[in-house]
Amino acid sequence: MNTKTYAMIAFIAFFMLGNVVFAKTTGLASSLSEIQSQISTIIPAVALMMIVLAGLIYGIGQVMGAEMRGRAAVWAQALLIGAILGLVIAAMAGPLVRLFSDAALITFITTL
Repeated sequence: MNTKTYAMIAFIAFFMLGNVVFAKTTGLASSLSEIQSQISTIIPAVALMMIVLAGLIYGIGQVMGAEMRGRAAVWAQALLIGAILGLVIAAMAGPLVRLFSDAALITFITTL
């Protein structure tokens, strides 16, 4: 991975961590719920933009030369796969939050 990828991952991690640290809610379950709501609102919009951009790149690549057409097809495919994975993550955010919230509750109860 290049430095731009690491910078983007760090930005997203700090964004999510900042919401947990500076959240007005208390407790792990409520913080995870807030992160889940942000994921459920942000990722589908970004995925839609990625799908539209993939279509544009693929279409523009079809009028270029053979080498550029191949590159455009690969870029469009990567964008489409990224959008699909983002939608899967957004769909799984709710069940994962419930899983971790229940696990945290069980851990808390067993320590009492």
